[in-house]
Amino acid sequence: MNCRHCHTKITNVFVDLGQSPPSNSYLSKDELHKLEINYPLKVFVCHECFLVQLNEYKPHNEIFTQDYAYFSSFSTTWLKHAHDYVESITNKLKLGKHSYVTEIASNDGYLLKNFIKKGIPCVGVEPTKNTAEVAKSKGIQVVEDFFSLQLAQRLKKSNLIICNNVLAHVPNINDFVKGLKILLENGGTITVEFPHLLNLIKLFQFDTIYHEHYSYLSLYTSKIIFNYFGLEIYDVEKINTHGGSLRLYCKHVNDSSIQQSESVEKIINEEIDFGLNKLSSYSNFISEVLEIKNKTLDFLRNAKKENKKVIAYGAAAKGNTFLNFCGIRSDLIPFIVDKSPYKQNKFLPGSNIPIYQNEIIKSSKPDYIIILPWNLKDEISQQLNYIRGWDGKFVCAIPNFEIF
Repeated sequence: MNCRHCHTKITNVFVDLGQSPPSNSYLSKDELHKLEINYPLKVFVCHECFLVQLNEYKPHNEIFTQDYAYFSSFSTTWLKHAHDYVESITNKLKLGKHSYVTEIASNDGYLLKNFIKKGIPCVGVEPTKNTAEVAKSKGIQVVEDFFSLQLAQRLKKSNLIICNNVLAHVPNINDFVKGLKILLENGGTITVEFPHLLNLIKLFQFDTIYHEHYSYLSLYTSKIIFNYFGLEIYDVEKINTHGGSLRLYCKHVNDSSIQQSESVEKIINEEIDFGLNKLSSYSNFISEVLEIKNKTLDFLRNAKKENKKVIAYGAAAKGNTFLNFCGIRSDLIPFIVDKSPYKQNKFLPGSNIPIYQNEIIKSSKPDYIIILPWNLKDEISQQLNYIRGWDGKFVCAIPNFEIF
């Protein structure tokens, strides 16, 4: 493939996780007898700009369909993150009723509802119809479309553009960033959040690789891309979401009203010290991934021999990557629990493990619950702490296999 930013022909493989169906393509009971299409999960790294990337094996408009399974509002941790962000950015940029905010990939309105409460005009851009409908029911204006340069030219220029966990989801990253440049008002700010590639490698977060994520981003490479299109990253923060993310603050290059923070060079230097600008730093990742796989399978097989009941919690996309790479099926994990009604009574793609409501935990009294969305480990273990009443324990496999 050619690099989706600099168009260099790339052949260097970062990690090959085999083949699996798209991670959010949950199945109904009637669909279980149909053939599932599997696509490669083979990730490359560009030796020029060091963008880590997955080829577009399945078109993005077929992944982000009108019946999209992920709704942001079902995590209390994520809702708090959104609320705190709105409070912080409103004060930082002195936003008010004369400002205009655009969120790209606004999902079910989990974030923009906070601007509505403050009386700050805003609009969401969201291609998935079912999540957009929920946002509209909250009084949020939504443009139902994929963001692009062409769409940006039709939208109202914005003082703040929010891109939370969307930059990694776009196959044409150059067109997307061009669109941000066009949409940004003079003196405005773009904030971009994404899981930090440095953490993905250091903490072996291979399950964050799935077909929706076309790019895996560092600050080093993000700076190259944004600068190329006349945007400058003027500040960056490390945040705890998704196992360790970055939040970038960007402006027009010719905007001299804002000075660049020292944090930008500091984090880029951390990445360079680790070696994210060297191909050799990407070569040993697969061996650590295989170690996690083997430990998990050993645990599940031993639990089965000892007649211990093991279930999983959280039908997240990362969980599907994990289960399918490990080859785990319902003989080892009979069911998974998720509190989203949009996933309940369906089946996981690939593994075909059924998804049930929370109530089944108390009736089945499992000995172990594997928390698949490990980034929400604290939230989930607190919610399900009642399993301690029958000596139940939790399990997390990433970054290190632990039973607690």
